[in-house]
Amino acid sequence: MQVKNPKITFIDFFCGAGGLSLGLEANGFKLLLANDNDPASIKTFIKNRPGLKTNSVILGDIRDLSGYINQLSEERVIDLVVGGPPCQGFSMANRQRLIDDPRNSLYKEFVKATSKLQPKAFLMENVKGMLPMAKHVVEDLEDVGYAVSYQLLNAKDYGIPQHRERLFYLGLRKKNFKNPYEVLKAIFEEIRLDKQPTKVPLRSAFWGLRKLVARTEKNRTEVDSEKSGMFRDKIFSNDRRDKTYIRKINGGRIPNSVYNHKARYNNNRDLLIFKLLPQGGKSDHPDIAHIMPYNSRKGIFKDKFYKLVAGKPSKTITSHMKFDCHMYIHPFEPRGLTPREAARIQSFPDSYVFHGPYTQWYNQIGNAVPPLLASVVAKTLKKYLL
Repeated sequence: MQVKNPKITFIDFFCGAGGLSLGLEANGFKLLLANDNDPASIKTFIKNRPGLKTNSVILGDIRDLSGYINQLSEERVIDLVVGGPPCQGFSMANRQRLIDDPRNSLYKEFVKATSKLQPKAFLMENVKGMLPMAKHVVEDLEDVGYAVSYQLLNAKDYGIPQHRERLFYLGLRKKNFKNPYEVLKAIFEEIRLDKQPTKVPLRSAFWGLRKLVARTEKNRTEVDSEKSGMFRDKIFSNDRRDKTYIRKINGGRIPNSVYNHKARYNNNRDLLIFKLLPQGGKSDHPDIAHIMPYNSRKGIFKDKFYKLVAGKPSKTITSHMKFDCHMYIHPFEPRGLTPREAARIQSFPDSYVFHGPYTQWYNQIGNAVPPLLASVVAKTLKKYLL
């Protein structure tokens, strides 16, 4: 994904490893400022953008950025503010507004920053579980001058081999649009029309990757040094499986190598479970009943293990993978998914390298917005912001 003639400026709060920014940049958007409080994510963000000005990416709490935000608001017009602020909860009992709940201080800061910067538009991504609170998000951001709408988008509908439902809120500054609600309706309709009828199967993400064996020596990968993790893995170009998806996430090119393709530690019992489970099999499958460590508590641990199905989109890639990959067992090999496999399922290009400790690669990947999905949204939004 390359930047071509950037015209539309944007700021990315809670940027993480940079999935949302990557999709915007692929459509010619120009990054002015990115911020996150996770050091590994910021390192990944910067390392994958070698031409970026060092002062445009800031490690730290958004609550400490008032100076930068005030300066930007005075210096120039901002076209777009994006981000995925975490929202911890909402109490229906006391009818407290979302923005007033102390657990949602980071969401409140996103609203404050948007209010101060007054961009032409904002884009906010969040988990499906926030759907009951959607009307409160709309109220909070309409109060600071925006027409707001939202849509639940599923990555699997847009050529990504993953079932991943996320809420996307889009707001247009009322002063910049004659009929903002009609424009919002048109934007989401265009995004809907970009849906692809054929779903990309999980197996498409495995093209060219070397077969691996899970590590049986504990702590070799759990506390991995960056040096040992940054080795380059050769792509097997003679792989006869379909490579359409791999070509798509790599900008039309076929890579000759990848990074972050490294198997993690598992004990012998888990490896046996990984081997015996059929695709689609869970913890309660009869083939592993004799070795399941939680036999007497099947109801509690029925979701402890799951082997992915090669012919269907993957289940949602999440940051839980930093703890274990028991729910992400490779369909063909007795091991969990590697970070590179997870990154491909998330639609990151193979040239995008994840930095920091090994388990943090999973964290960054699981928290990201799929770049291809971000690109679909950006392509449509661009028409209305030029």
